[in-house]
Amino acid sequence: MPRGRATRETGVLAVVLAAAAAHAAHAAGVDEGAEPGPEAGAIPIILVTASREQAFDAGGSVHRLDAEDLAIFAQADVNRVLRAVPGLVLQEEEGFGLRPNIGIRGSGSDRSARVAIMEDGVLVAPAPYAAPAAYYFPRLARVSAVEVAKGPAGIKYGPLTIGGAIGFLSTPIPERDGRPGGHADLLGGSFGTVRAHGNLGGWFPLSGPLEGGVLVEGLLERSTGFKRLDSPAGADTGYDIRDMVVKLGLRSSDGRHDLQLKFQRYEETSDETYLGLTRGDFLASPRRRYAASQLDRMDVRQDFWQASWRFSPSADLELAAIGYVRETSRAWVKLQDVRNAADRGWSPLSSVLLRPEAFATELADLRGTTGFVGRTGALRVRNNARSYAAKGAQIVAVGRFATGPLAHRLEASARYHEDSEDRLQDDARYTNVGGVLRLANAGAPGSQDNRLGEARALAFYLRDTIEAGPVTLTPGLRHETIRLVQTRWAPGDAARVTPTGIVRTEVDVWIPGIGITVDMGGGLRLVGGAHRGFRNPAPGASARAETSWNYEAGLRFGSPRSGLEVMGFLNAYDNLVGTCTASTGGGCEPGDEFDGGRARAAGLELTAQHRLAGLDTHGFALPVLLVYTLLDTRFKTSFVSGFGPWGTVSAGDSLPYAPRHQLTLGLGLELPRFRLDGLLNLQSEARNTAGRGPIRPDDRVDGRVVIDLAARYQIRPGLALFGTVTNLLDSVYNVSLRPSGFRPGLPRAVLAGLKADF
Repeated sequence: MPRGRATRETGVLAVVLAAAAAHAAHAAGVDEGAEPGPEAGAIPIILVTASREQAFDAGGSVHRLDAEDLAIFAQADVNRVLRAVPGLVLQEEEGFGLRPNIGIRGSGSDRSARVAIMEDGVLVAPAPYAAPAAYYFPRLARVSAVEVAKGPAGIKYGPLTIGGAIGFLSTPIPERDGRPGGHADLLGGSFGTVRAHGNLGGWFPLSGPLEGGVLVEGLLERSTGFKRLDSPAGADTGYDIRDMVVKLGLRSSDGRHDLQLKFQRYEETSDETYLGLTRGDFLASPRRRYAASQLDRMDVRQDFWQASWRFSPSADLELAAIGYVRETSRAWVKLQDVRNAADRGWSPLSSVLLRPEAFATELADLRGTTGFVGRTGALRVRNNARSYAAKGAQIVAVGRFATGPLAHRLEASARYHEDSEDRLQDDARYTNVGGVLRLANAGAPGSQDNRLGEARALAFYLRDTIEAGPVTLTPGLRHETIRLVQTRWAPGDAARVTPTGIVRTEVDVWIPGIGITVDMGGGLRLVGGAHRGFRNPAPGASARAETSWNYEAGLRFGSPRSGLEVMGFLNAYDNLVGTCTASTGGGCEPGDEFDGGRARAAGLELTAQHRLAGLDTHGFALPVLLVYTLLDTRFKTSFVSGFGPWGTVSAGDSLPYAPRHQLTLGLGLELPRFRLDGLLNLQSEARNTAGRGPIRPDDRVDGRVVIDLAARYQIRPGLALFGTVTNLLDSVYNVSLRPSGFRPGLPRAVLAGLKADF
């Protein structure tokens, strides 16, 4: 997918934007009224909550960011959006949020593989059971709400219940009383960034009591990147994303029936690498990229089909069903390693960058300065080609009834799911000649990795919300039956004639949980809960499943938009598991898993928000937000591991990538036609590998203070001028040392343009 290629999707986007702009111009000066709620067009019973008010009352720690919250900064990077939610660990990677690494309450953040990530109630990882690493992530421009469920609220989704779940709601079909409506924006700014987004649709009366709905949405995002490649030819270090969605709906005017069909096509080309810098080179020029990474590029294509149906036969009974099919292909060509100086093997990139004085020959091959001629075939470049498939169906029934003085909301759900990950990878060898890579030896398909991982799962879930006066009790139980198969073929056997090994694994697990809320009156609620944490092993893995017991207790006071929540938590691991991926590094085989024994993650979450003054009474308003997370992690056993982020562990060592303090402060100024918002994020330093005491400079993920600003001026109803400044102070910090060397966060970036709603 070469950058700049004209595609059908880009053409559709242009049509959507043109139609949106024309309609916005026609509608200028007409106040269309309030936007529909973020749950409009979705199936609320698939979610934990369907509004911020329900999230505030939920049995368990649930946070919801609605369309109003997301519109303030209009971020494309989900890491920056989720800073408004406590308890999350957000490990940045390339600065743009293309591949987030999200952990919840010390669950581990690599590729968000310990968190159930969903869009419209469906798991979004290309193969959520066989390979849960989230190499695809919903783009925030077409998201209308985000829900984060921690504690017992998270077991509703599975199979990943260690940390919790994050659900994204896509743009709903607009509710406009038979008239089309939608949104359009066009933004541009630093590093060649362009974001063009538009959607258009609505519900229309058909014959009899039926209504038909349609939504067409297009998103184009591009950037040339902020890193500078050491190559005389020069090259972009950014990305190009095209994301198209079509929805069709059919419903009854009485609201009892609702059928929606959704198709999405996502395409991405990103010139991204895992290769970082030595500490000395990072301090001297943090935005530098070595010439050896010039071929590194990720190509992704995903097609997704979803059918959702809801039926309400009575006020006390609601039924819903979802069916889905996803096909994903990705090829990430990137530098794998470098030939050692003795020409007898390969040196891991992490070792070269950690100890450059001991690997001078190898480092020279990475840098490739002008006039330099490297060793023939010294650079090994891997085509990490993988294809994924996933399909499944889920049904949910919710009934409301009473038993004496007790009111019940009983929810029952069943899901059947299949997915697979197919790896047919190869290596090629290159020579660095004056900063330009020249092919020395091409690799045969499947010569590096040739295997297929498959999973089949049947899950059941039951939850009863019991109200007894001021007390609400929410017991829940999930059961997962998972069948995993890994099939391997000999390297180079692209035809896959005879398997060299087949490993079958079966998992049957019960996952209980219970939450309690006590209304103390005066706006004060006490909240507590406990649940079983679980993550299934990977196909072919020798490690046991990851399991834990998780507890939380705290209080809420006030209301969803002006209140306080304080929550303490403890995740006690029976067996912590480390999963080797290309992004963890460490010299292990991707897919291998390692037992880490007992561990714990404990901490405190605090959220406080309030609106000082008010537009109606004072002519201005000052929204204030404070979010804080204290996190303390500890291994409870001593061991020696081949998993790079752990290594030699002593009981009492802290887990890697677990900053102790995270703080977000937000302050806004609202005027009748103007709004200015600032957000300060502070994160303390973290370890790259397990340990205790002072962190060595060569093993430290920097602490940082980052300030973002956003401004909006309402030119007229439905049309606004919008701008943001990200990293206002241009703070320099490394976001990761995994898998290979120091990598920088996004420098100061400006984005501005027009937004239209109609």
